[in-house]
Amino acid sequence: MKIRAALVTVVAVPLALGLAACDNDHQPTGYRPSVPTDTPAAVTAKTTAPPKTARLNRVTFVPAMNSALTKQKSWRITGTMTVNGTVGMTMNGVQTAQPSAMSMEMSGAAFGGKTAKMIQIKNVAYVSIPGTTPGGKFVKIKASNADLGQLIDSSDPTAIFKSFGSNIGSVKFVGTETVGGRALDRYDVTVDTAGALAVQHKKLPAGAPKTLTYCLWMDKSHLVRRMSFDLLSVSMELSMTDYNKPVHISAPPASKIAK
Repeated sequence: MKIRAALVTVVAVPLALGLAACDNDHQPTGYRPSVPTDTPAAVTAKTTAPPKTARLNRVTFVPAMNSALTKQKSWRITGTMTVNGTVGMTMNGVQTAQPSAMSMEMSGAAFGGKTAKMIQIKNVAYVSIPGTTPGGKFVKIKASNADLGQLIDSSDPTAIFKSFGSNIGSVKFVGTETVGGRALDRYDVTVDTAGALAVQHKKLPAGAPKTLTYCLWMDKSHLVRRMSFDLLSVSMELSMTDYNKPVHISAPPASKIAK
């Protein structure tokens, strides 16, 4: 079916989020979207030497990250994916914790230069795909659809964080870096690839390394502000901003839902 095939395509694009990995000495390249003022537009090349104060480690990293995140009711997600240095997709949306909901727009070459939209509220999503769904309309899909589950997980940074757990191999404090005028602590977190993807309901792609390293930038409260990766020819930058700002996510009106 045409709509199902298009949904699979939408899933495949942000699926790279589930493979978030970076080279420790290589910064992602490509377009950096214009987003709220605390969004990191650049990272200074120079990092400070690790201070003598205690830093997070393999045991304390996940509890500290989760503790900070559970205090947040909402946030904005922005991201850019580049392939061989060319922008393939940009993402911009908001997410709430209670109820579990997300509103996301994805645009760029992956969609013929147009914009795909997704609204997810608990176990139901509404997807609008250029050239597939009627203009300006959404298709309603329930969570029992496997493709929908992958789409939601791949667009949700918290799903990536949840995959850490026992899959963490090492946690390395790299240094304090100035990101968008904010001093953030960078950690490189190495995880077991197969185990982390299994938590996200994904299979290990052929040729994928056994371990992957997530690069995360945290503020002093251990709240993740930025994540990036480079994997083969793909680069991804993902930011979480506007924590706890008022957000209202609602389903499209009945007139906007295609039969």
